[in-house]
Formats: sequence, structure tokens, C-alpha cells
Amino acid sequence: MSGFDVVRILSGPALPVIVIVTAFDQHAIPTFDAGAVDYLLKPVGEARLRTAVERARALVGKPAEIASRIDQVASAQPGGPKTLGKIVGRSGEEYFLLDLDDVLAFQAEPELVWIVTARQRFLATQTLRAIEARLADSRFKRVHRNALVKVGHVRKMRALSGQRWLITLSNSLQVTVSERQAHQIRQVLQW
Repeated sequence: MSGFDVVRILSGPALPVIVIVTAFDQHAIPTFDAGAVDYLLKPVGEARLRTAVERARALVGKPAEIASRIDQVASAQPGGPKTLGKIVGRSGEEYFLLDLDDVLAFQAEPELVWIVTARQRFLATQTLRAIEARLADSRFKRVHRNALVKVGHVRKMRALSGQRWLITLSNSLQVTVSERQAHQIRQVLQW
């Protein structure tokens, strides 16, 4: 099993602090998509290893800081990550590293962004605009200024008034499609 396989199967309420060591620099983007706070390129120098370990040690037991660090390191990469593979969500005092495959939608309220899965909602640690910029994923489309939905989970689309539509996702969540986005969404869904 590779290190990425281990990261993919991690579960539980505690957000892990992950530092990946690799011989291949092309693994940098997948490293951050997997939720690592740092990566080391082999051969690893003692000073660089010490810095990574100290950075990881300082984050243990601080889930909000881990979430923030994952986002900072990922966005600091040249060109930023091309896709988002994992996303940090909060439920109560616990932080979770969620697979993007499990996400049905992102919904913004005035001060909050919700990550919607089939069974529950999590608070996002980023703005909706930042999530959309990091997604670069054709599976998700903006349907309203306050919502991104996974196209594959749209089960029903009903006209409201004029150019406004109401879509229903596979978990029965209903989301209004703005007039501005209606034409594009109908084309994507081929309705």
C-alpha cells in the first residue's frame, strides 16, 4: 500500500497531521489534495526534516490550525492545486477530512459555508469562492451565488417562475437555480 492509499483510508474524528516524503516532485499537488501539511522531497536534508517534524508537532491537537495549514500550504503551491481531492469540514468541535466524492453540494449563508453530504452537513473552513477556485472540477457547477452542486446528484429540476428553477439532489435537498445560471445548468444537465 502506498502512502497515498493510507491517507485515503484514514477515518475517525481526529484530523491527522500528515507529512509525506516522496522521491517525485509531481506528487506535491496530490499530497496537498490528500490533506498533507507538508511534503519532503528525497533525499531529505536533516534541517528540512527537523522543520517538517516541528511544524507537524506544533499542530498536534489543534484541528482548526491543521485545517488552516492544509489550506495555506495547498494554495501556496505554484499555480495552486489543480483539483481538490479532500476538504476539511467541521461538525461541533471535531474536524473531518472529507472525500470530495462524498460531497453533494456547498451552500453559503451570510457568514458560513456548509459542505453537504448524503447524510450530514459540515461547516467549511473556506469561503465558497475559495472552494470553487480550488475545485476546477466539472462535476460541480455553480447554480446560484450561494450554491455549488455536484451535477451527478441532481435528480429533479422544476421551473419556478421565469428563468428560475428548483433542483432536487439525491439526498432530497432542494436548491434554487438563479436566473443568471439557469441556461448554463440546463445545458450541463441537457434538459
